[in-house]
Amino acid sequence: MASISYRQNPNPIFAPVTLMTGSPAFSRASSSLAVNMKRSYENALNLLETRRRKARPTAPAPSTGQDSPIPIASAVKGIPSLENDVDRLNIIHVTGTKGKGSTCAFTRSFLHAHGVRTGFPKRIGLYTSPDLQCIRERIQIDNQPITEDLFTRYFFEVWETLAAPNQAQSTRQPRYLQLLLLLAFHTFIKEGIDAAIVETHHGGEYCATNVVRRPIVTGITSLGLDHVAQLGPTVEDIAWHKSGIFKPGAPAFSVVQDPGPAEVLQKRAAERNTALTFVSPSDTLPVNNRVLSVPVQRLNCSLAIQLASAFLQAKDSKQVLSSDDISKGIDNFSWLGRFETIKSGNSQWYLDGAHNPLSLEQAAEWFANNVNATERPMYRVLIFSHFSEERDGVDLLTTLAHALSRHKALPNHVIFTTYHEREDGSTRIDKTLKVPETPFPDLCSIYSSLWKEFHPDATVSTEPTIEQAIRRAEQISHQEGAMEAFVTGSLHLVGGALSLLRP
Repeated sequence: MASISYRQNPNPIFAPVTLMTGSPAFSRASSSLAVNMKRSYENALNLLETRRRKARPTAPAPSTGQDSPIPIASAVKGIPSLENDVDRLNIIHVTGTKGKGSTCAFTRSFLHAHGVRTGFPKRIGLYTSPDLQCIRERIQIDNQPITEDLFTRYFFEVWETLAAPNQAQSTRQPRYLQLLLLLAFHTFIKEGIDAAIVETHHGGEYCATNVVRRPIVTGITSLGLDHVAQLGPTVEDIAWHKSGIFKPGAPAFSVVQDPGPAEVLQKRAAERNTALTFVSPSDTLPVNNRVLSVPVQRLNCSLAIQLASAFLQAKDSKQVLSSDDISKGIDNFSWLGRFETIKSGNSQWYLDGAHNPLSLEQAAEWFANNVNATERPMYRVLIFSHFSEERDGVDLLTTLAHALSRHKALPNHVIFTTYHEREDGSTRIDKTLKVPETPFPDLCSIYSSLWKEFHPDATVSTEPTIEQAIRRAEQISHQEGAMEAFVTGSLHLVGGALSLLRP
């Protein structure tokens, strides 16, 4: 059994640990693929890409019957076995339907502010998904994606260990996300992280991230219907899956939920022998219109305060998250592509990667709160794109149209576009685009017809790339003298827009 040893780790917080790789490893074909391969960032990305599955499973995992927590020795089918190394990473484990990324980012920001003041934690790791602009966003240390050099070095250390001849004959390869998770754990251990915030991929009980046996604290954000093919069909089923991250002795926190899923969470907490606390929006949060202008962010922020506070108390009863830590954490909060604004000349851009009904409702409210607060109404443009085999784009667009109408923030001009970023066809090597089977022009035509039915007075157009959609909006701004543009519907769209608006 191969291993990656951390016995030389200079950080005294961690005892000697070993990353064991007993469940999946690499076949002879994958092993030969890396023979004599140069250790470059691009080659690491190419090897990682070979582990991407064509599509997610369509059959739901069981959500009733016997509780079956994931044994660390064999984990879920296809997930590498990890021994005591992960247990010593001081993990905050977060799941939910909407707000996971923001909650993780708030938690990181609070712990960072506390660390600056007290000296602990000094280094904070964050594992999250998906990425908007580059794959390294998924593995961050101290508020920055790891460098290309670190990504390359640690990727090949993991890859070559898994591809060792004594591994290749008896075991199978980890998939794309499982390999990224291994890379994140390996990176955090080698870099001496004091606290690691880990966001689930989706689900919880059968998520690869649930190899974490001893988190310091766990958290659940708002629940809703998403990934129903794997987790559904009801929100109670989804609550069962999400609460799979609860562990004995690790305090659990959840934002307030509807009665049905709340009951499921309480039952699961009792089964897992942990205390569950429901968190409402705090009425003592400082005023910050940039960060807390939308109610859901106040809720995510309140949950993060509880997670950070419980983490510090668990590590040292004398550690207390102060009001100054909270204030500075909020002031320094940032989360790429979520409730993000960019000012450019006379144009104001509002970007949110919402891609399910719940998140689109919240994004529409946030946009309306901002544009309706301006003294002089400006011309409004909506740029929308969503192409997925898992979600109904027509349903999402319908949700968005009704939400914008209800909040009196309907656009004057709607631009539908694709996930293709640049007009010349160039792409970034560390951003992979999954193109759906349904042709883009057909879907854009469907979206255009649908919007004209909703709001006949709106001007509707389509553009073949994100770059051309941005350019079209800028031309409109020039013609109208000013513009407020709302970019939403997909993380692919928002990531591409950000790379153009703020390279």
